[in-house]
Amino acid sequence: QVQLVESGGGLVQAGGSLRLSCAASTPFFGSYGMGWFRQGPRKEREFVAGISWTGGRTVYADSVRGRFTISRDNAKNTVYLQMVSLKPEDTAVYYCAAGQRSLLLHDERGYDYWGQGTQVTVSS
Repeated sequence: QVQLVESGGGLVQAGGSLRLSCAASTPFFGSYGMGWFRQGPRKEREFVAGISWTGGRTVYADSVRGRFTISRDNAKNTVYLQMVSLKPEDTAVYYCAAGQRSLLLHDERGYDYWGQGTQVTVSS
């Protein structure tokens, strides 16, 4: 069982930045692909970004590519999502996820463990 705890969410003005963190409770963190998903008001959960277990491969949703950066520190069992140039449409609960299906970094089916989420609100 892997427990994931997100932090770093909050309220920010459009054009601002936030960095989300997700700490994992497993000593095998380096064997998991990690992802960020989000669910906005009255929307279904959607993929945001994913990173392979080595960090050598990253994938992004078209809507965030060039603005968001996913990274990981395997020594700290933590994955990050740096968000810049935030827009009101980025408002959502952001979820961290862990899984071992490396070909499905962009897909919820690639993940077995989920955090509780952290709220990001971008005001216009």
